[in-house]
Amino acid sequence: MAKKTPEVNAGSMADIAFLMLIFFLVTTTMDVDTGIIRQLSPPPPKDAPIPDINKRNMMSILVNNQDNLLINGKPGDIRTLKADVKDFMSIHPDDPGYPVVELKTFDYIGEIQVSRGIISLKSTRGTSYEMYIKVQDQIAGAFTELRNELSMQKFGKKQDKLVDPNLVDAINKAIKLSVSEAEPEDIGGK
Repeated sequence: MAKKTPEVNAGSMADIAFLMLIFFLVTTTMDVDTGIIRQLSPPPPKDAPIPDINKRNMMSILVNNQDNLLINGKPGDIRTLKADVKDFMSIHPDDPGYPVVELKTFDYIGEIQVSRGIISLKSTRGTSYEMYIKVQDQIAGAFTELRNELSMQKFGKKQDKLVDPNLVDAINKAIKLSVSEAEPEDIGGK
């Protein structure tokens, strides 16, 4: 007589697999906070006059539908954009090629010269998302470097190493992220 192989009751295996699936779905977290972190200023009152901006205070960056840069009407390069923005926003007293500089006093920092420069970022319809993000990253990187330099000068640490939120806030107020972003538009009659 041949020996019978005992059968394994697999009826509850499906139940166990289903319970494990439910467990992992319930305990897994997904990061949904993606995107660009920006704090927008409140909208101006409807009757507020449009501010008159001195042309020397503005660096105009245009990204076209071919993902090419124009910086103040001249061809630019994404590889040098951070350095260009940093140079523009740095303090150059009495140099008419750079933004006006004013003396301001800030808590925890004291009296320092600050740039009145503004970066104007505009794109055309058809600009790739990747290029637009690269441009924003370069601009933000320039402001981060300027803030770190001021933080090192005043507190001996980079801004992200400062523990006191008052010091971080003071650095942010002294070097504001002055970027104006306009809606994309059609250029060239497409």
